[in-house]
Amino acid sequence: MTNQPTPIVIGIAGGTGSGKTTIANVILEQVGEKKIAFLAHDAYYKDLSDLPLPQRAKINFDHPDSLDTPLIIQHVESLKNWQTIQLPIYDFKTHTRTKQTIPVEPQAVIIVEGILIFAEPKLRKLFDVKIFVDTDPDIRFIRRLERDIAERGRTTQSVIEQYMDTVRPMHLEFVDPSKRYADVIIPEGGYNTVALDMVVARIESLLPNNT
Repeated sequence: MTNQPTPIVIGIAGGTGSGKTTIANVILEQVGEKKIAFLAHDAYYKDLSDLPLPQRAKINFDHPDSLDTPLIIQHVESLKNWQTIQLPIYDFKTHTRTKQTIPVEPQAVIIVEGILIFAEPKLRKLFDVKIFVDTDPDIRFIRRLERDIAERGRTTQSVIEQYMDTVRPMHLEFVDPSKRYADVIIPEGGYNTVALDMVVARIESLLPNNT
């Protein structure tokens, strides 16, 4: 039990490579990291260690069913009650959840970032502020290609195939329609400084005593 005010929960959604993380980093920098608990929906992919490796790679990771959304809901609710949570660590090269976790302590602001967070009604209703980052598809694909090769050990061909087979169809089915739930839509991602300044000002105005 605590007498502290309920934390503000901010959801940042948008397609793969849209600039969600850039937006989150700007908020972290300008509002203050010590005031923010950050959760990436990507950390909550379901553990596929019970499947052979070739079969794991065939999973549709852009469908809501690939994510352990009940766990992130539980974690957001715990943070809102000022309870520390253990953030999962996901290995994208093996498609498994590691045995290690990262402790995340409750803060005045909770940021949840992910492509599908507005497509999940139970998760969506936890957000006090909903931000959708809207970026052109060609830019998003280039960013995804660069990231998956550099950080996730993928080949160019595998990234292209995944994009055409699941990323693009799931974006059209789940991600893009979910922007209708957003309070703020930010075009051009982290390059839209005017929108970012307004978002940061709004968050700061919601903080208790504006601190």
